[in-house]
Amino acid sequence: MISSLRGTVLDARGGTAVIEVGGVGFALQLTPDHVLSLRVGEEAFLYTSLIVREDALQLFGFADREQLEVFELLNGVSGVGPKSAIGVLSVLSPDDIAAAVAADDDAPFRKVSGIGPKTAKLIVVSLTGKIVASRRPARAVKVAGAPSSVADSVLVALVGLGWPEKVAAEAVVEVVSDTDEKQRDSVQTLLRLTLARLGPAKQAAR
Repeated sequence: MISSLRGTVLDARGGTAVIEVGGVGFALQLTPDHVLSLRVGEEAFLYTSLIVREDALQLFGFADREQLEVFELLNGVSGVGPKSAIGVLSVLSPDDIAAAVAADDDAPFRKVSGIGPKTAKLIVVSLTGKIVASRRPARAVKVAGAPSSVADSVLVALVGLGWPEKVAAEAVVEVVSDTDEKQRDSVQTLLRLTLARLGPAKQAAR
């Protein structure tokens, strides 16, 4: 199993790169943005995933472990192969994916070439509970009556969906004050209710 590579960049174009390690050139498939970050002649380190098939061996490369883990989660979804998985990561960051899953929103995935409505919905269902946004806003949401982890997760998802942090935090506080304990303990429920409250103010907030 090839889990990572460190070597000299021999070629980088389109969605592929060739990394020389110990005199051997490894061809990898990457996201276009990752390819653009590489420089021929310079050293690069990549996390990798080797996909073994009857008729081929495919090596995929990633800038960080988080991308690798999300790739493997996507590749494990029925109907999503490695090509589609790298396609999703070419359009959406791991945090974008986590935010969409938390919001039960399959629209971002439908924008990816090769991902249809059914597969997009299946991605959301399959990744629910398996992926969490890694970034954290500068300030946590301190809300009486709601677990901080739930409020923080909802805020991260809202920021990931494009809401200003201040607006999102205020909406979370308002929703928590108007809901019962059961609703406050569920990330999905609290996120849905907060999105509903933010809806009317969408234009003013952006």
